[in-house]
Amino acid sequence: MIQTSAKPVFFYDGGCPLCRREVAHYRRLDRAGAVDWVDLLAAPQRLRQAGLDTRRAMARLHVIDGDGRLLSGVPGFVAIWRRLPYYRHLARIVTALGLLRPLDWAYDHFAARRFRSRCKSGVCGLGKVDPPSDREIGTVAAALISKRTGSPSSMPVPEMEHGSQ
Repeated sequence: MIQTSAKPVFFYDGGCPLCRREVAHYRRLDRAGAVDWVDLLAAPQRLRQAGLDTRRAMARLHVIDGDGRLLSGVPGFVAIWRRLPYYRHLARIVTALGLLRPLDWAYDHFAARRFRSRCKSGVCGLGKVDPPSDREIGTVAAALISKRTGSPSSMPVPEMEHGSQ
């Protein structure tokens, strides 16, 4: 477990236009300053403290919740939404209806495509890299879910069709 205050930490890709817009929206709602918004490219030392490298952090959203747990994907979004006006209702709905896994599965695909698109020519700040496949990201997500719940994840990891992007 990572040492932290009760304030969650939201790592985001400050070089990604979509990510910047989303975080700007959340920050406008976060008038109480309930979340520590960290541009992962501007604060690599914060990533290292969380046990993350830049490539892994850019491939998928990561949040350190108020209890110091490292969350990834939709569970990370839900941890942040619980701290924001309006979104706290969405967090309750997603959790109550058992939508974490299906939404996380969809997020895996979105995140993999965003990462590939952003890094294919080296513009992501990592140089030209081979981004993780949807399968690799799904395996990491399943491991995080398993670690969090204490039981193996039964979340399916889909195969990508050759040539689909």
